[in-house]
Amino acid sequence: MYGKEAAFISAGGYHHHIGLNTWYSEGASPAPINSAGLFHIAILYPSRNDLAIIFERLLKADYPLTGASDHGVSEALYLNDPDRNGIELYWDRPKELWPQKPDGSLDMYTRHLDLNDLLSEIIKSS
Repeated sequence: MYGKEAAFISAGGYHHHIGLNTWYSEGASPAPINSAGLFHIAILYPSRNDLAIIFERLLKADYPLTGASDHGVSEALYLNDPDRNGIELYWDRPKELWPQKPDGSLDMYTRHLDLNDLLSEIIKSS
């Protein structure tokens, strides 16, 4: 954190991979939803357990989700930041577990993500 004006996100000990700030936008209205600009960012977590941990933190903070999906190849949580920018938090299943059609091609889909099952991942890894 850099006071209340900025936050820096990192992994693996690096000082920051993503920097967020309000230096020019503080007090401004969010961008209109149906306009050009950022649709969403996607942040890849290394494991299902890591996704479960961040989901638990969001629950404890009472931060609302806008969606949660199982795409066959990945599981994803969707939320909006305070400026209504979309954020996708997800993990990829190992490629050998990706669903395939009878012809061997990839069979991606969008289904409801069982959030209770996701949370149970934390218990399994403890």
